[in-house]
Amino acid sequence: MKNLILALCLTLSGSALAAASGQPADTIRTFLDGFNNGNIEAAAATQVNDVAIVDEFAPFQWQGDGAFKRWLDDLTKHDAAGGVTDGHMAVGNTLRDEVSGDRAYVVLETVYTFKQNGIAMRAPAQMTFALQRNDTGWQISAWTYAAPSATPVKP
Repeated sequence: MKNLILALCLTLSGSALAAASGQPADTIRTFLDGFNNGNIEAAAATQVNDVAIVDEFAPFQWQGDGAFKRWLDDLTKHDAAGGVTDGHMAVGNTLRDEVSGDRAYVVLETVYTFKQNGIAMRAPAQMTFALQRNDTGWQISAWTYAAPSATPVKP
């Protein structure tokens, strides 16, 4: 997951600001595109400073000031220790998209692929996002990644 976020974060800093003024799904796509492309700045720009995150590795929950950076630091350590490289988050169908005033709730099908010690792995998953609209547009206020354990990709 770490490499996925790193990739997502390094590519789209300008796009993050542009997407923020569109629909909630635009902000989410900017976040995931940034992760996939290693554009950390762009991915971080889609999050509120005190974002709440739940993910599959310890300590499993991050929230409060600087939560995204702490999550990213922990992801980097987790992936390095586990031999995880080449992370990529593919986005599938939108399962739910609710907007009520300046708040939104979005659930997406995703598939996280990566290599673990050189072996191609795959984890079908769901990501759930809560967003809030402010003066600059939509930002992610909370997100979760939920998936069974990854399995090797069959040749």
